[in-house]
Amino acid sequence: MSSDPSINGGVEIHQSRRLPDFLQSVNLKYVKLGYHYLITHLLTLCLIPLMAVIVIEASQMNPDDIHQLWLHLQYNLVSVIICSSIVAFGSTVYIMTRPRPVYLVDYSCYRPPSHLQVRFHQFMEHSKLTGDFDESSLEFQRKILERSGIGEETYVPEAMHCIPPRPSMAAAREEAEQVMFGALDNLFANTNIKPKDIGILVVNCSLFNPTPSLSAMIVNKYKLRGNIRSFNLGGMGCSAGVIAIDLARDMLQVHRNTYAVVVSTENITQNWYFGNKKSMLIPNCLFRVGGAAILLSNKASERHRAKYMLVHVVRTHRGADDKAFRCVYQEQDDKGKTGVSLSKDLMAIAGGALKTNITTLGPLVLPISEQLLFFATLVAKKFFNAKAKPYIPDFKLAFDHFCIHAGGRAVIDELEKNLQLLPEHVEASRMALHRFGNTSSSSIWYELAYTEAKGRMRKGNRVWQIAFGSGFKCNSAVWEALRKVKPSVNSPWEDCIHKYPVQIDV
Repeated sequence: MSSDPSINGGVEIHQSRRLPDFLQSVNLKYVKLGYHYLITHLLTLCLIPLMAVIVIEASQMNPDDIHQLWLHLQYNLVSVIICSSIVAFGSTVYIMTRPRPVYLVDYSCYRPPSHLQVRFHQFMEHSKLTGDFDESSLEFQRKILERSGIGEETYVPEAMHCIPPRPSMAAAREEAEQVMFGALDNLFANTNIKPKDIGILVVNCSLFNPTPSLSAMIVNKYKLRGNIRSFNLGGMGCSAGVIAIDLARDMLQVHRNTYAVVVSTENITQNWYFGNKKSMLIPNCLFRVGGAAILLSNKASERHRAKYMLVHVVRTHRGADDKAFRCVYQEQDDKGKTGVSLSKDLMAIAGGALKTNITTLGPLVLPISEQLLFFATLVAKKFFNAKAKPYIPDFKLAFDHFCIHAGGRAVIDELEKNLQLLPEHVEASRMALHRFGNTSSSSIWYELAYTEAKGRMRKGNRVWQIAFGSGFKCNSAVWEALRKVKPSVNSPWEDCIHKYPVQIDV
């Protein structure tokens, strides 16, 4: 290599005159963020010059100009009165017909006693001792446990700790009472609401629907008033919690100045599968004891202490399609043993339901910048390049927190990938799955409680709760935090949040 400084210097001068590689030097996410802010505030930016012109013109008016304007209004008094009446009437109609705000005052997630915890070796030992599973089924369950994303501290009901297990109607009722009454006792204690003040009650539990109903059990336990509007939703799967919220919201639009309680749970005692069909063994490994009680209100006086306001509920039902209808199906195997079968097409069907759901939800929550980009790529794909990839809207611009139903690791992985989320966005879902397992319709509330326990919920933050369920359904609820939200007393994460997040082995 030459040591001539003039040659080296020439090289240095030549390199210094080159333009920088903008793709390397500029982080494109900031360019997109700038575009987002520009489009979002475009109307404001356009109004600023108009307001400036109005202010300048007003500042140049003299007393004679003001006097002439007053005379003009006097001569057109009838027109002024008519216009004022129309404005007043329109404002009154708008105020009377607009949807009433629905506030989430507080909620409570049930935490079972520690003696109901089941570790992997206990699970496998008990499964072996029942004598119902062959070696292939036992090995299948062991692999599902290891790969599912659940931890060693989840809970199963008392009857399943017995050897042999003792599933019975009485044991199932006992599980339901422990979960529902445990969550409600804590909710009433934290909110100081008297049970007699509750005007609406909605309970959802998919697989256990005794007579009298679960909602009647709650009415009897807490001596709720005789004219309470109570509902009991059954067979609607893991997304029924959002459906229950939607029903409570509709009732609160009709009945003024009252409270609604939603109880979301699932019952395991009588729904354990004791056969060897692989597709029906998966729920044994994933589903665990859990439940949540949520207090809603349409009272304006509750806004000052409420945690959230309900912004949107979007429901998608794919039950008209036969494959979607049967992808989560309760049935008997060839030996006559009952269980819930999960189809191999489940993730594909869930993806289709999610696509339909977010197509409806997107225009309601996404900033105009994202909607324009989505529309532009849709037009380009339609008319110019059919092979062009569709634009995936950035839902991170619409939501601050994501509560994805903790149905299993695969569900969380797929949504993280398809919605282009970051690990911190799915942290609450992964940790809820690890700590409590799949608690069905209540899982999204354990996830929200995790976010609060971490101190991450700020005023104005938006939360997206999204859940999947048999039928097949995909449902979304959007909440807005009304203040900096602190965890409630006796939160399910109260004495263990410092341990999380934990590393989950792949």
